[in-house]
Amino acid sequence: MDAFIGTVNAKTDVKGRVFVPASFRKILQLSEESRLILRKDVYQDCLVLAPEKIWKEELNALQERLNKWDEEEQHLFRQFSWLVEILELDSTGRILIPKKYLQMANISNTVCFVGMNHFIELWNPDQLAKSMMSAEDLKSRVKQFLGSKTVNNKPDNI
Repeated sequence: MDAFIGTVNAKTDVKGRVFVPASFRKILQLSEESRLILRKDVYQDCLVLAPEKIWKEELNALQERLNKWDEEEQHLFRQFSWLVEILELDSTGRILIPKKYLQMANISNTVCFVGMNHFIELWNPDQLAKSMMSAEDLKSRVKQFLGSKTVNNKPDNI
């Protein structure tokens, strides 16, 4: 599957419908994905959309790492997997985001779609801006994580 990249702002209507950006729809069409899984992000105040195939892979990978006989691990799996919605693109390329999810992410009129490789994050644009690192912090973190490593056997020249 091709990667979802970039950011696009879109307007929601009063029912919570929003057009999925054309570049993201194209990737979904090429991978023959029509169903998307929507969930609240674990760490951030945003929503995450995943093509159904990717969601199933993620869920299976989590389940394989957990002990089904451990109560705490079963609780973790249950909590992670139960609060999801299956969404389908309508004929015009829109999805209907249930109101409770819009409230979870504090999204009202505008939603910012953020491509995150195999996932799409949905943000309130103001909250997204607040969550971003400063240019100096980004530079420091990139150097910390990638500065002494090589990528694809090439020296790091980011």
